[in-house]
Amino acid sequence: MLAALILALISTAPHARQSSSPTKGGITSIEPASLKEWLTYIASDELEGRSTFSEGLGLAAGYISAHLAQWGVKPAGDRGTYLQVVRVLGIRSTSRASVTVDVNGQSRTFKDGEAITFPKNMGGRQTITGDQIQFAGYGLTLPGGEIDDYAKVDPKGKVVVWIGPQGPKTSASGLFRLLNSTARSRSALEKGALAVIAPVGGGFGGRGRGTAPAAPAAAAQPGGGRRGAPDDGDFTTVQRYDTKVPPAVTAEDEFFEFLFSGSEVKYAALKQKAANQEPLTPFALKGVKITFTVDADYTVVRTRFTHNVVGIVEGSDAKLKDSYVLYGAHYDHVGYSEGAGGAGRGGSNAAGTYDRINNGADDDGSGTVALMALARAFALGPRPKRSMLFVWHAGEEQALFGSRYHADYPVVPIEKMMAQINLDMVGRNRNDDPKQANTILVVGSDRISTELHNLNEDANASLTKPLTLDYEMNDPADSESIYTRSDHYSYAAKGIPIVFFFSGLHPDYHQPGDEVSKIIFEKIQRVAQLAYETGRRVANLDHAPVRDNKGPRVGKTVTGKLKG
Repeated sequence: MLAALILALISTAPHARQSSSPTKGGITSIEPASLKEWLTYIASDELEGRSTFSEGLGLAAGYISAHLAQWGVKPAGDRGTYLQVVRVLGIRSTSRASVTVDVNGQSRTFKDGEAITFPKNMGGRQTITGDQIQFAGYGLTLPGGEIDDYAKVDPKGKVVVWIGPQGPKTSASGLFRLLNSTARSRSALEKGALAVIAPVGGGFGGRGRGTAPAAPAAAAQPGGGRRGAPDDGDFTTVQRYDTKVPPAVTAEDEFFEFLFSGSEVKYAALKQKAANQEPLTPFALKGVKITFTVDADYTVVRTRFTHNVVGIVEGSDAKLKDSYVLYGAHYDHVGYSEGAGGAGRGGSNAAGTYDRINNGADDDGSGTVALMALARAFALGPRPKRSMLFVWHAGEEQALFGSRYHADYPVVPIEKMMAQINLDMVGRNRNDDPKQANTILVVGSDRISTELHNLNEDANASLTKPLTLDYEMNDPADSESIYTRSDHYSYAAKGIPIVFFFSGLHPDYHQPGDEVSKIIFEKIQRVAQLAYETGRRVANLDHAPVRDNKGPRVGKTVTGKLKG
């Protein structure tokens, strides 16, 4: 029913018919007046905060789609529409998984649930054996160089083991995301670990802005039925749940005691040091072999639908137009408060009622309308050689639902995606600081492709009024883990070079105060123009941006272009 409503809105939406549109596109068509017009509707109370499965999000999808049709953007969704159905599945998992450990010829097998625990979404059936076992201490890289457990350790191709859920004693603050078990295990996997073994009870379970799970290919969400509610199963996912992923398990003392039984340093001593938050020195476990048997049956017990909005502006080059530059933003938000007495910082109005609606003007209404401006600019202006793919993702706030789904079920072949440019919260200053007016945070640009990073630097320098590019949150020790918390990460996990533009958090983040009246439309304009120029340059390259995968290098102290 929701899809039918959206399709009807595409042809009837009065907002689209009355929209002001420049007769020409290009970078100069990105201007504040249109951005404000579109955002006034997208972030209006009528859309009730655009939560993932709501009518309000459907209204937003219809509004965006209507404009795309008006500008002549080609539909790229299902059945010739602008809508890609995103299937959100509740999965019941039945495990037969196990871990077999061989220590100097002595062998023990631990079944799932018996001193070892696999995630419910453990992926497809496989058997993985590793004979290089690396104890990585706390498994941490902390800001300021205080602790780097990987400084002298290369985890690539090894089974990584870490302990100490509370982390070491440190003077650094704001480390709750880095100390999270999921973040530490994910870090090892991103560094090329064959598998990860972590202690139980390793941190908080919340997702924040769509924090990714340890295994990049699985979007986990705690499930279980509730009285009077549908059975959500053991986990919720939008991805291919039978895809093989590196094992990431948690273990109890019994397992660790046997694992370290042949080592010079026994587990009891390591556990005591971890309890005292003392330094833990990494070392290799000799004479140890571990075999992971991943084996589970999955049953879909619940299905919900939401929609990505997708459109294409075809390229001008006959040979290159079947490759794409992907632009993205998320058009969902967190809805409205259902609790008594209003929500957060809403406060009361003249009528004595509370503002319950989290309008999401900046998060991510700003990125949503910037993406609309980019689609119009390319549709009505000069066409670059490659095609431009625009995706308004649903469910970013739920666990990157829309982008995870599109990365697994892309509307164009994923190997044809040259780069992904993501805009999320680009309409205000960080902490509402006027000194940040000329600044945009750039995250991830150097991690997969140095060439893409340098293209973005050159694109910014070419603008009439260049922005200040701040790489602080690209630092590998960023305690907020921003790199993993928005839609670009779903594509980066597939190896696609990304650039993430983000203007920073502020007191109205996920609050009713995130309203249109506080948006700086000139800032959205300038960030969108930078995104336009970067994407245009990628689209006109005669080759794909080189994927050298050198990881994060720019950060708090390193900025500017990099040598290849």
